[in-house]
Amino acid sequence: MSKKSKQDILKLVKENDVKFIRLWFTDLLGQVKSFAITDKELVNALENGMGFDGSSITGYQDIEESDMIAMPDADTFAMLPWRPTEKSVARMICDILNPDKTPYEGDPRYVLKKALARAEKMGFDHFYLGPELEFFYFRTDTGTEILDKGGYFDLTTLDVASDLRRETVLALEKMGIDVEYSHHEVAPSQHEVDMRYKDALEMADNVITYRVVVKEIASKFGVYATFMPKPIFGQNGSGMHTHQSLFKGTKNTFFDAKSNDYLSDTARCYIAGLLKHSKEICSIFAQTTNSYKRLVPGYEAPVYIAWSRRNRSALVRVPLYHPGQEKATRCEFRACDPACNPYLTFAAMLHAGLEGIEKKYKVPKPMEQNLYHLNDSERKAKGIETLPDNLGYAIAITENSQLVKKALGEHIFPRFVELKKKE
Repeated sequence: MSKKSKQDILKLVKENDVKFIRLWFTDLLGQVKSFAITDKELVNALENGMGFDGSSITGYQDIEESDMIAMPDADTFAMLPWRPTEKSVARMICDILNPDKTPYEGDPRYVLKKALARAEKMGFDHFYLGPELEFFYFRTDTGTEILDKGGYFDLTTLDVASDLRRETVLALEKMGIDVEYSHHEVAPSQHEVDMRYKDALEMADNVITYRVVVKEIASKFGVYATFMPKPIFGQNGSGMHTHQSLFKGTKNTFFDAKSNDYLSDTARCYIAGLLKHSKEICSIFAQTTNSYKRLVPGYEAPVYIAWSRRNRSALVRVPLYHPGQEKATRCEFRACDPACNPYLTFAAMLHAGLEGIEKKYKVPKPMEQNLYHLNDSERKAKGIETLPDNLGYAIAITENSQLVKKALGEHIFPRFVELKKKE
């Protein structure tokens, strides 16, 4: 990511006739919060941040210690393409600080930064992520009336959302987000736009931006977009399959030319960590009660804790290696859904994987057969466990997890558990 200076930002503001700058951050659950400042306040905001009351933000401060500072990250400056071009609007994503300018423990972005610092300490300077977020378009925000009856990769006149996707891709690119694919998904009125992989912090910023863009463009066309994991009974839900790899400089530590499947020991231990801790972090990557309507056998959502090289019914899949594509060696964690808080989810997955590397976890044998075709006793014989089937069970496991406590920190951990129990 390019490092933008204060001067760069002021220049961009002048060139683009920017009058308003929206400062974005997320609450504990990943909802984007925002307030606007005018161009006249910008110099002060870049130097000192902007004060706000943190007591009204879900999961933030108590009323008696509610003064917070939103410190804009200059590198996240982007124009909002759906706003007018005259007296236009830009946005910056903020780090949340305490009044004494130290990082605020309750800021989800800080949780991810801490996870990345742990990876760096272990010698990994890049945690690359490529999440695939699926979503639905509905006619209104009050029901689930679909726009089309298209299916996976369909190109038909049924796919009325082609224009919506086109506008969405153009808007994302205007905001500096690289897009690789966009296509119709399996369920009627379900779609996917895939962003090109990036370092974890930039990708988490891109995910919250992507969700806002998809909704804004839909609303411009008079329809409603939702990232709810399972809005329609009997149809596939929406997932956020997340491809991940760890690099040292330009070297992909997941690749090993000498190994028969080209996977390094680092990759195996990382996968073992994801599998071993998947139940503990489940309430983070599947954080709504609706998430567990998606995590049921038979609809492509993986519920069985196993890994595989091809098999999409497993929780972790390793895409096949193509000669000369060392950098593309990665694992794909398939259980996350797009309603999660990306900062917390990416941090939790990274901690789980690093734990595996640090403690040299042994990875179980890969499962190449379709796990949905096995019965319970066959799965039991193979030692294959399943993810929690409801939020209550998931949060009970999270509550006893040392790993999650370490990942989320002393401030967020009890608040997250409390919020989810109420839910």
